[in-house]
Amino acid sequence: MKSKKYRINEIFFSLQGEGYNTGQAAVFIRFAGCNMRCSFCDTDFNSYTEMTSDEILSHLKDIPVPHSTLAVLTGGEPTLQADTALVASLKAMGFEVAMESNGSLPAPENLDWLTLSPKVPKMEPALGSKYGKELKLVFTSAEDTDRFLSELLASSPDMRQFMEEARCLSLQPCDTGNAERNAEIMRECIEYIKRNPQWRLSLQTHKLVGIK
Repeated sequence: MKSKKYRINEIFFSLQGEGYNTGQAAVFIRFAGCNMRCSFCDTDFNSYTEMTSDEILSHLKDIPVPHSTLAVLTGGEPTLQADTALVASLKAMGFEVAMESNGSLPAPENLDWLTLSPKVPKMEPALGSKYGKELKLVFTSAEDTDRFLSELLASSPDMRQFMEEARCLSLQPCDTGNAERNAEIMRECIEYIKRNPQWRLSLQTHKLVGIK
């Protein structure tokens, strides 16, 4: 029986730049392919190398990465490929396994951490799992955020439970590529959080400090 092959865009060792785990050393396993085409996406995830789980683990041993490090499954959209078998293999190596997903498909239930960053209101979070949870929204304006949250709660009945269980609700100012517009979005995001303190500000600190 042939081993499953995953389409891997890149594997690299850096620091988590955004969200709840900001600043933590992490190995990133980026999967190629996505089921959305967001205008603000700044990731090239189209190229890939097909790799089995054994080949992925062998690559991690060669970096080398401390086994106690966080492993982040990202993309693209990792739920299109990542499964419980790969997560189990990474955990067997001693990694804590996190995933960053747009929430359009159920995530593996043996993760240690799941960050949902929805781009459309309809989501399929695996709410029965025991992993840590974070909801991270890209902020463009207060009006857009309020409207999106309303649509999200209306179209995804389990999202209210997910938000109640989440250890972190993050708002990440959108990087438009325009410095003046970015500053305007940042100011509005900060004021929004001051009015709604259940949210935290998530900055893309990897861009600020010049790391991958």
